[in-house]
Amino acid sequence: MYKAAENRYETMIYNRVGKSGLKLPQLSLGLWQNFGDEKDFGEIKEIVLKAFDSGITHFDLANNYGRPAGSAERNLGKILQNELAPYRDELIISTKAGYGMWEGPYGDLGSRKYLMASIDQSLERLGLDYVDIFYHHRPDYDTPLEETMQALADIVKQGKALYVGISNYPAERARRAVELLREYGVKMLITQPHFSMLDRWIQKEGLVDAMVDEGVGIIPFSILAQGLLTNKYIDSIPKDSRVANPDVWFLNEKNITDALRNKLRKLNTIAEKRNQSLAEMTIAWTCAQKGISSVLIGVSKLSQLESNLKAIKQLSFTSEELEIINDVLESE
Repeated sequence: MYKAAENRYETMIYNRVGKSGLKLPQLSLGLWQNFGDEKDFGEIKEIVLKAFDSGITHFDLANNYGRPAGSAERNLGKILQNELAPYRDELIISTKAGYGMWEGPYGDLGSRKYLMASIDQSLERLGLDYVDIFYHHRPDYDTPLEETMQALADIVKQGKALYVGISNYPAERARRAVELLREYGVKMLITQPHFSMLDRWIQKEGLVDAMVDEGVGIIPFSILAQGLLTNKYIDSIPKDSRVANPDVWFLNEKNITDALRNKLRKLNTIAEKRNQSLAEMTIAWTCAQKGISSVLIGVSKLSQLESNLKAIKQLSFTSEELEIINDVLESE
């Protein structure tokens, strides 16, 4: 029978989310890839339990995660019902809806019909009475934002989620979503955008400043740019990498340019001087950015989780290091 590590809270850092009372671990585990039925369940359980033993209390999902869609929620649900059942009140479980999930006109985007059905389905797969955070997964410009936000507010009022958030929203629409939820009597907790050293749009397009102004937390995903911000691609493309996999549509060899490799080498040199891997430094740099409450890490094996956890041992940067990193990122 599983028993959580007694020292699980000794090394993890916990940050307050925006102006809320909730704290999230510095690192949260995202179950976007590698946690559905495409992965051996024993390996999934090993990673999830090791994460919790290491102080990671937040597990992030969406209704369509896993292959087939929904299988990541079902797999975590098995662990929640068995090994983690005694620890439910120590956990933050989040899920989302907004991408295509079932056939017909009601299984996608941001209608009240879709969101209300989705939260019920997710709770059933997870075996829970409520999730801690429920997100609208992406903006839907054909559905009135008022309808989508009213559905989120009602999900909180029905006790099916404790908090709500949004994902992939641009700055102005995110700010309007915050305002609407406030009108409906619910505070937006958090937003989840893609963000990395190689894609700093949330800083350049004003999302960070808008959310900080509103007291909303930020938890970025794809912080390692799907593996580009690791040592993996500096010299060549490994045969077992995502880039070499023809099924991975969002990453291919065209992404690995000479200019990118040169940038990665320079960043790696900075990391080596800090006695970190490039991935560890990238995680630390992301944690250090304005408005960040927690960062989502995605792993496919236990060794990657253990490596990522090392980043929290050295999160501080000198002003000189940050300036050098910025110069590298701004270079062509």
